[in-house]
Amino acid sequence: MEAGTQELKLAVDSIYQLTPEAWIDFADLWTVHTVKRKEIMTSAGEHERYLYFVVEGVQRIFYLDDKDREATLVLTYAPSFGGVLDSFLQQKPSLYYYEALTPSRFLRSSWEQVHKCMQRHASVSEMIRKGISQSLSGVLARMVELQCYSSEDKFRQLLKRSPHILTLVPHKYLANYLGIDPTNFSKLINSVRI
Repeated sequence: MEAGTQELKLAVDSIYQLTPEAWIDFADLWTVHTVKRKEIMTSAGEHERYLYFVVEGVQRIFYLDDKDREATLVLTYAPSFGGVLDSFLQQKPSLYYYEALTPSRFLRSSWEQVHKCMQRHASVSEMIRKGISQSLSGVLARMVELQCYSSEDKFRQLLKRSPHILTLVPHKYLANYLGIDPTNFSKLINSVRI
């Protein structure tokens, strides 16, 4: 069994139970892909060609405006799916970048392969739909946090959701992800107890 396939199976099962035939076809789609630290896998303007499953490492999806200001929108790490999903699913140019913050190892599959598997197996299509629905719920909850919570409350929510994240992700990216000034983020690390 390919390295990471067991983790992929657990992740898929947590979303939706595939039929045995669908799982065999879905599991066959994936190949191992590794990248170096700071490597950009998808750039703004490109179509996201792959769906990634993170086996090792930390990545981010970020937006870069016309004044070169970055906004870290999503952080991915094992075991989770990654890539610029709206570009992948709609096959339209990405507005965002997908970057490895650390050396990373993935399983990845092309849009063509995933699309064909979804057409062959209703359970794969349903699993993808449920996964997207869960992601949308997470995005909406995060929007509430960003717009309504204090810096300390945003920090507390992050640690409640992912208590290990402070050891995985460089703090400057976490501060950016939360929309907190890096100096204030450092103060929160030293003062907030969970």
